[in-house]
Amino acid sequence: MFVDRVIMNTSPLIVLFNSQQEDLLPQLFSEIIVPEAVIAEVTQGKSDRAAQSVLQTDWLKQQPVEINSTVAAWDLGKGETSVISCAIAYPGYCVVIDDRAARRCAKSFTIPTLGTGRVIVLARQRGLISSVGARLDRIQQAGLYLSPQVIELLKSQAEDQ
Repeated sequence: MFVDRVIMNTSPLIVLFNSQQEDLLPQLFSEIIVPEAVIAEVTQGKSDRAAQSVLQTDWLKQQPVEINSTVAAWDLGKGETSVISCAIAYPGYCVVIDDRAARRCAKSFTIPTLGTGRVIVLARQRGLISSVGARLDRIQQAGLYLSPQVIELLKSQAEDQ
């Protein structure tokens, strides 16, 4: 499956901006939608790099979203609920989301998902970066927990040992 259009959730945006790897997103994807609820989660009451930069990023398309009642019943966070509702309203997009319950919800609607680590692997597979190891370290330093098993899986997928 070739992924070209995505809808971003809060944690992937924060982690990619705070690890200074957000530049990969417009190189990987032709369209990047961010629901307004996600923008609010990234910016409200925060002063990190993501909060300061996300509103000034012209390649992010802010999108108002009407919440799907079936998605709301999953009792996910506001960002996750908005991202999945947006993907239902705009078929053909992949969601970039790390939360396990949200990924299960998306899959129940047959919405393709990517995690933040998989975005790094995709950058390697498309020749944008030469190695994933240091890039995965940076997203972990920015606050995303990846188990040793997940790191090894991602390195294997990127053919990066």
